[in-house]
Amino acid sequence: MTAIAKSGVPSLATALPPQNEQIPGLLAGEAIGGGDIVAIRADGRVYKANLAAGTPDTARGIAAHPASAGEAVTIYRNVRFGYGTGLTPGIDVFLAPTVAGGLDTAGGEDDLPIGFVVDATRIQFTAF
Repeated sequence: MTAIAKSGVPSLATALPPQNEQIPGLLAGEAIGGGDIVAIRADGRVYKANLAAGTPDTARGIAAHPASAGEAVTIYRNVRFGYGTGLTPGIDVFLAPTVAGGLDTAGGEDDLPIGFVVDATRIQFTAF
């Protein structure tokens, strides 16, 4: 397992994401960073997806922009993101097991990838 580090501020690389791949009108339940993988919890708010929580979260998308707790946040599905540097094209990416909202190069035995690396800087998210 290798955590995938954000480089700079991750940004949406899909020029015009379709409306049906955006989930607007949500509020952040905690501080969310651009490029964080997020979940929607029972209170209807958006949190960094966390596998280490007492009840592991299901990743629902990626936040394109930072938001403080209580601020509006839009999450995206099935989009390409500028995320890092020196990424290995073709590898799958998974929700990180130890870093809330983060990514990793490996998942547990039952984990499915949530995307794949397109090139040295971009990740295509597919499975939300």
